[in-house]
Formats: sequence, structure tokens, C-alpha cells
Amino acid sequence: MIPVVALVGRPNVGKSTLFNRLTRTRDALVADFPGLTRDRKYGRAELEEHEFIVIDTGGIDGTEEGVETKMAEQSLAAIEEADVVLFLVDGRAGLTSADEAIAKHLRSREKPTFLVVNKVDGIDPDTACAEFWRLGVDAMFQIAATQNRGVTALMERALAPFSDKLNAELAAENGEEGELTLEDLTSVEDIEKANLSEEDAEAAYKRLQEQPIKMAIIGRPNVGKSTLTNRILGEERVVVYDMPGTTRDSIYIPMERDGQEYVLIDTAGVRRRKNMSMAVEKFSVIQTLKAIEDANVVLLVIDARENISDQDLSLLGFVLNSGRSLVIAVNKWDGLDNDVKERVKSELDRRLGFVDFARIHFISALHGTGVGHLYESVIEAYKSATKRISTSLLTRIMQMAQDDHQPPMIRGRRVKLKYAHAGGYNPPIIVIHGNQVNDLPGSYKRYLMNYYRKSLEMMGTPIRIQFQNSENPFETTKQKLTVSQERQRKRLTSALHDRRK
Repeated sequence: MIPVVALVGRPNVGKSTLFNRLTRTRDALVADFPGLTRDRKYGRAELEEHEFIVIDTGGIDGTEEGVETKMAEQSLAAIEEADVVLFLVDGRAGLTSADEAIAKHLRSREKPTFLVVNKVDGIDPDTACAEFWRLGVDAMFQIAATQNRGVTALMERALAPFSDKLNAELAAENGEEGELTLEDLTSVEDIEKANLSEEDAEAAYKRLQEQPIKMAIIGRPNVGKSTLTNRILGEERVVVYDMPGTTRDSIYIPMERDGQEYVLIDTAGVRRRKNMSMAVEKFSVIQTLKAIEDANVVLLVIDARENISDQDLSLLGFVLNSGRSLVIAVNKWDGLDNDVKERVKSELDRRLGFVDFARIHFISALHGTGVGHLYESVIEAYKSATKRISTSLLTRIMQMAQDDHQPPMIRGRRVKLKYAHAGGYNPPIIVIHGNQVNDLPGSYKRYLMNYYRKSLEMMGTPIRIQFQNSENPFETTKQKLTVSQERQRKRLTSALHDRRK
């Protein structure tokens, strides 16, 4: 499972700066769901080979009342969800009573905690950090988040146990000699990293297509996730496995329909079948983000009786950034009059135009209306995301697109597209090579993406197109002159020299 890192500390110690540094800001998901403090943020981060979720818990003022209330309402929940806690302090301001109060509470949580002294740029870090040893920590890290100094070393140390654990698990699964079999390759990413022969890769992809589709049902509270989960499981009459975990663990429920196996990733808090009708839907941002990361296809549930909210759009953004396939279910459709239905459809077209590749279904989870058609779109999205496409076909489609609509002129020269090939799957990545392709305007890039989607009949999955400028092999090579050319060069040089005299 992807590790979770919580940033904790009093206000203005640089938590948000570090959060933005790790998530690169655009990956940040602002969680302003009911019951969550509005300044608490969740984001997906990547640092070298590490992938993790980071939480900015907001400031704690450090007073007894402040720690008890703020910590309990906001930060304590985040700390409980976290695998690692980064406790930030201000190296310029020095140790404060608030820092000491926060440290005391963190020690009672017994979570892996790293003390991070921020803002050490422009000062002597050893002198600035000396007094923080009074907090009774085993290790201390000095960083300057604004300058990105020390951040990589900090995160490598904080995330090292998870890399070691993952490597140990892989080694145990692969045997003492570490030999990898096709059965060990459980994702497109595994196959791409395995450096297989063409024949073995083809067999691995075929086996992957036959595996159960992991489907996550997500959405903000009270949109009907629990009802839809119950409807799906009730229709299929499967045994619901009771697999309790921590507060941030989802439940993986195997099921089958029309010969296709699925694994339903449940974040709605359903535990036992007998309790399903009484299950209370508990929203957890961490559960949702982890479910998205682990799923093949994400089923986003939206309430037809409420306007599309910023929370819906935030979840959509996280799905897109994760590259997961997407199906949208507009729930509570029954009982709406025709005028309201038309108004809802109009709003969907206006606000969800950026995910026009996703199928939208209008359903009633309570009565079962339209639920059966969701499976068709889930299978379609999964097959589109894992479909293998040859270089020759991608290049041919690129040439057709170029013939139908020529690339624009850049600095007086026409952009030329040369060839295309697959750069990855789930989501499909297409790499286009050519001259000046990095300078193509966004409108032409969108044209190419839509052209590929239509030509390949891909629905339900985002397509990513990467552009790579072709290098001129003679650009850095100095051509050697022949003997006659050398004589001519000398004559011209001599003539110019005499003329100047």
C-alpha cells in the first residue's frame, strides 16, 4: 500500500511550503468535505522511486486548549491515518512552548516521527538546531523547504522502511534466487519494468487482461456509495469477506458477473452482509485516495439532486492525475421531473467537459435502475486502458491526423511529425517524435489526442501524449574537408587577407 506522510507543527513553520514542494502544488487535493477542517490538505507526491500521500494538517497553536481541541478535531485524525509523521519547527524562531506541547502529544501517539528543523537557510544550522535536542528526539533533519535543500534526504530517510519492506516482500515472493515469473506480474507497470521478450510480454499482457478488474466506488458523503455497493453485491449474491483493518484500510470484495471477475474496493464502511442495510457511510480522504491508486477503474458517484461541487471536481482531478480509468454514475435519478433532468444534463456538459472520454450513467442505486449497464462501461474502460497498440498503427494514425490538419508554422518553419510509438499503458501513453514538437500549441495537442481517441475507439481512459524533439545527428559533428576543399579554403583566406592590406 502507498505510505501516508503527515506534516505536523504550529503555524508558520513551513508546512504548506513543504507540502507544495512535495506535491508540486498541482497534485494537491484540498479536502473541504463536511466534517473536515477546511485548511487540511491531501496530495499525491512522487520523489524519485517513492510514491506517497502527504497531508498538511494545518497549524496547532500549542496551548493546552489548542492542542486538545485542534489536535483532536483535525491533526490527531491525520496522525492516526499516517504511516510517518514529520514534526516541523522553525529554526529561526527557535524552540517554543508550543513546540514542546506538540512534541509531548506526538510521543503519546507512538508513530514513527521525524523532527524537521525548517528555515535554516542563511543561518548556522548547527547552532539553530542545538536547542531542539531538548525535545528528546533520536534524529533531527535540517531543511530549507523554500530552497528545496535537504528535502530529498529527509524523504529518503522517512520512506526507507517502506522501500525495504517492499523489496523484502518481492524477494520473498520471487524465491531465494529472485527469479520473476509471469504470475508475479500483476500490473502493466510490472510488465513494463520486467524487460521481457516480445513473446513473454504478449503472454503477460494476455494474462493481465484475464485478471479480475479492480473497481473502486468513490464520491463525497451521502451521494449513495453504500447503497450502490449494497445493490451490486446484493444482485450478485456473493459472500462478503469480513477483512477488518485500520481506519484507513479499504475492503476488497471479490465478485463475478457474466463470467467477468471483479474486485470491488469498498470505502463505504460495509463490513458484514447482515449489517449492510444499517451501514453508516464514513468518509475518509485517505481511503479514497488509496482506493484510486489501487484501482483499475474508478466509479465516481455524483448526486443528481445537488449541484456538482468543488469536492466532486477535486476527486475527478485526483483520478486524472493518477491516470485511472473512469466511469461516472449520476445517482438518485428516479423521481426527478423532465425539466430538472435536462438542467442536470446541461450542467454536466458544462462542468465536466474536460472528462468527455468518460461514460456517464444515470442510475438509481436504491431501485437498481441503470446499475446493470455500469459493468459494460467498466469493462470498456479497462480494455481501453490496457490495450496494446503497435508502432506502425500509431504512426499511421499520426500521419492521417497530419494530412487532415497540418501542424502550424513555428518561427517560419512547419512542425513536422515523424513517427509515434507506445510509451506505456494504464493510462495509454503515446510518444510522438518530430521537429519542434515541443513548441506545438495546446490546441493542436488536443486535436491529436482526440484524433487518436476516435481512431482507436478508446473510451473511459485518459490518453497522455508526450512529445520528443528528434535530434539532428550532424548537429555536433564537424565535417572534415577534402584535400581540394582545403586548398580552396586556403586560397580564399589568402585572397581575403591580401584585400584587407
